Amino acid sequence: MEKIKIVTDSTVDIPMEILKKHDVEVLPLLINFGEESYLDGVDITTKEMLDKVQELDMLPNTAQIIPNRFCECYDKYLKEGYKILVLTLSSKMSGTYQSACIAKKMVESEDIVVIDSQNVTSGLGVLVLKAIKLRDEGLSIKEIEKQILESIPYVKSALGFESLEHLIRGGRLSKTVGVIGSVLGIRLILEVKDGQMAVKEKVRGSKKAVKEIIENFEKMGHKEDEAVVLLHIENKDIYEPLKEYLENNNIKYIDAEVGCTVGVHSGPKACGLFFISNH
Repeated sequence: MEKIKIVTDSTVDIPMEILKKHDVEVLPLLINFGEESYLDGVDITTKEMLDKVQELDMLPNTAQIIPNRFCECYDKYLKEGYKILVLTLSSKMSGTYQSACIAKKMVESEDIVVIDSQNVTSGLGVLVLKAIKLRDEGLSIKEIEKQILESIPYVKSALGFESLEHLIRGGRLSKTVGVIGSVLGIRLILEVKDGQMAVKEKVRGSKKAVKEIIENFEKMGHKEDEAVVLLHIENKDIYEPLKEYLENNNIKYIDAEVGCTVGVHSGPKACGLFFISNH
């Protein structure tokens, strides 16, 4: 049985105690407020970041993990006899995937597999959880790679946003879409599609947002042996009804809070579901 180390980045948005329990290495992206830099989840929490945004009236920049940081990680685990499976956030959202690939060339090892998840936040998270399960079942790194690549198109998400300010300021959504979202209590339901954030639906009010997210979840159908993640950041209006729905239907789920890097772009008041669908 191969010794396999799973490595991911801090946009994974799965509770750290779960990742530590399953021996996953999480490399942090950088959060930059002007000249001040913080390691995501190490030097700064999501709440501290949001407080700082309010205090300074300034949205920080987020920076990819550099190749040298991946090289240090690779060298450490290769010396310990591991094969390394790396799962990163979408290459369309960050240069982190490219850094992981450059580092692989630098260390010149065939015992490293790098996968572009084409996702972010808990979409990346459900793939990492799947990789953990496959590793613990004793599959080889190549077998795990094959199954993860086959699963990527089936990762589904629907997130309701109360405020789109951060998404617009950070350039993740156009100002035109933002204006629509701010008029008459419109809630945008966003998804990760083709590696990028995209508008899925426009609904009026939080109740309709909840209804839309649940309908999407039921229509797509989740694979019962895969993780469902309830992701949230300071949003009770959507969070509480979704939690009640999952529990009333005996659907096992992981309760996860948005991390710093993703929180920079999402802002507060967002909540939704991530899962692997049946079709």
